[in-house]
Amino acid sequence: MFRPVPFKYAALAAAIIGAFVPTLAGAEVNAAVETEAINVFGRGQTRQVTTVTREDIQQAAPGTSPLKVMDKVPGVHFESADAYGAYEWSTSISVRGFGSGQLGYTLDDIPLGDLSYGNHNGLHISRAISSENIGRVQISQGTGALDTASTSNLGGTFQFYSVDPADTFGVTAGQTLGSDSARRTFVKLDTGSLANGGKFNISVMDQNSEKWTGEGEHRNQQVNAKYVQFFGETKLSAFVNWSDRKEIDYQDMSKEMISRLGYDWDNYYPNWNKAVNSAKGIWTSGETSVWDAYYSASGLREDLLMGATLDAKMSDNLRWKTTVYNHTDKGVGTWWTPAVVSPVTGTPSVRTTEYDMDRSGLLSSLTYAMGNHKINGGFWYEEDDFNQARRYYATSLTDGRSPYDTPSDPFRTDWNFDYKEKTLQWYAQDTFAVSPALTLNAGFKSPKVEVTGTEKTGADRPSGTITSEKSFLPQLGLVYKYDGNNELFAGIAENMRAIYTQPFGTTKAGFDAIKGNLKPETSTTYEAGWRFRNNQFEGVLSLYHVAFKDRLLTISSGPAIISSPSILANVGDVESNGLDAGISWKFAPRLTWFNSISINSTEYKEDYMDGTTLRAVSGKQVVGIPKEMFKTELAYDDKTWFARLGGDYTSERFYTYTNDNSAGARWLWSLGAGYRTRNVSFLKELSAQVNVTNLLDKEYISTVGTGGYAYSDPDGTAQTLMLGAPRQVFLSVTGKF
Repeated sequence: MFRPVPFKYAALAAAIIGAFVPTLAGAEVNAAVETEAINVFGRGQTRQVTTVTREDIQQAAPGTSPLKVMDKVPGVHFESADAYGAYEWSTSISVRGFGSGQLGYTLDDIPLGDLSYGNHNGLHISRAISSENIGRVQISQGTGALDTASTSNLGGTFQFYSVDPADTFGVTAGQTLGSDSARRTFVKLDTGSLANGGKFNISVMDQNSEKWTGEGEHRNQQVNAKYVQFFGETKLSAFVNWSDRKEIDYQDMSKEMISRLGYDWDNYYPNWNKAVNSAKGIWTSGETSVWDAYYSASGLREDLLMGATLDAKMSDNLRWKTTVYNHTDKGVGTWWTPAVVSPVTGTPSVRTTEYDMDRSGLLSSLTYAMGNHKINGGFWYEEDDFNQARRYYATSLTDGRSPYDTPSDPFRTDWNFDYKEKTLQWYAQDTFAVSPALTLNAGFKSPKVEVTGTEKTGADRPSGTITSEKSFLPQLGLVYKYDGNNELFAGIAENMRAIYTQPFGTTKAGFDAIKGNLKPETSTTYEAGWRFRNNQFEGVLSLYHVAFKDRLLTISSGPAIISSPSILANVGDVESNGLDAGISWKFAPRLTWFNSISINSTEYKEDYMDGTTLRAVSGKQVVGIPKEMFKTELAYDDKTWFARLGGDYTSERFYTYTNDNSAGARWLWSLGAGYRTRNVSFLKELSAQVNVTNLLDKEYISTVGTGGYAYSDPDGTAQTLMLGAPRQVFLSVTGKF
């Protein structure tokens, strides 16, 4: 049953959106505000950019993460243990050798943080907005635009854009059913143009699906609302998005466990008695350790994200764009651990990592056109109050507690941090049309991030301040239009990944040892390529080189015999070299064949010391990064019937720094097909589609590194792998009234 949005959130949403309506009543309406042209391979851009369209997202199973849809983009690699690609613990995405936490993500220009699981300054895109409300996604594989609100994008950026409310009144309703009792209901109301010229929509979504192995459900509810008002050539928009997500975790596996326990192995939930016996060393299903299975684990998150943007024409040559936003998050990650038992019963306790976030920000920019120059500059400022705590809660012989509920009354607290984060980033750039054929872009950004952590329990944990800043990070690019069908582009850019909460995960002595010496990670990206198109083909070929400096890693600060604390430290450089190529061939009026290939060598360049132990990693491929990828998709669409058959080859991915163990290479296939029509009885539109993921039902390792990366694992015992979902089938029907 759908749980209504709490009244305080509904009232706040109404207040924000409603505040704009009276002020614009009677304003001139003009829906023709100029927007950036959309093309698949970023034609005219001075850096490599690829666009995933609304059609791409809609033809995936409803609820599928747009990150999974983007997996076909050259240079992008995505993994998840679930068919939707939305299970956050297992979500992994990399681009050209950079992992999830080294990329940037925004929604309607609002920062989403770095996609980390315990995100301190953002949220996952699947919680930020329903997939049905995403209009397009723009991926910059090499480096993001200077105005992107991110301090994590050493590599590329993902910019998500929501669809505006429709011009005419209508109701959209969709229902999806599928494997493992999957069910998703989506309903959206569009008001059409109101008396004052504005337009508004609101959608509700309720989704449940059982895990493909083991017991438990993933539960997700969302409400999205958006208001848009045009007056003249100025656009005002505001949105409020609420999400309540409850995920039951899959077990982290090792290769040895997969061999011994099987592909369908998982945790004990809801058999509490079996979990209690396991903690006592009583096993009946092939276990040999308490770490083979736990009772359960879960991720519970409630988010409210809201923002408003004014994109104003100040004069014929000057535009001013300003966005304000606020995001609150309250959540908990649970794990039933036999390592810390309940004080009275001796049963496994519930260990939690608890989160409480409240962040607000402002983005503002001016764009001035002067002759052949377009000058743009602006800033992003954010303040973030974030609390994170580690606590333990008791269970009993008869009650293991529910993984869907946030526990209360802890018997132990290991640590409790309050963080105050302040981010200021400003930029300036000039786009200069040297000639009709040649365009140059030059600019720089200057980020500063200050994080103050305060430990509240009095434990041996640090309090203090860490600052990351660079006064000048330049970016230079050009595009040369050789003729109407061919263009060349090239660029160079420097970026920094700010240090946030990571240094506080040590002792006071460990923190004192690194404070003042820690350097933020930086990268310099070189890129050059060729875009081409004609009546049948559109494609891109891109070459790149990335120098990544001051890699951060948690290591021991000294000999283990004297209990030296683990600390965050700079351990050397990384170098990436690679090639991305993509081509779309429309070989018949209704048939398109898309192919992409990526070749990537991302290697550690230096060994490092872990305490008194030399870690010999120089020349090894970076963990989690495949060297070769090939994507293919054959699509048919005659505006009534449509179908897509997609294949994805990924080479082996190492999960050890010595490259002595890996997830093997694999092919995965998917299929989608459907029918759409207009004006059926009382319906304006009707569509039905079927989607099949993992079409050939392959058993494979999906995400690697969920339990951290091992230095070496010759026996395959590192418990840090996620298994991919088997074949899943989904049927969706959508009608517009």
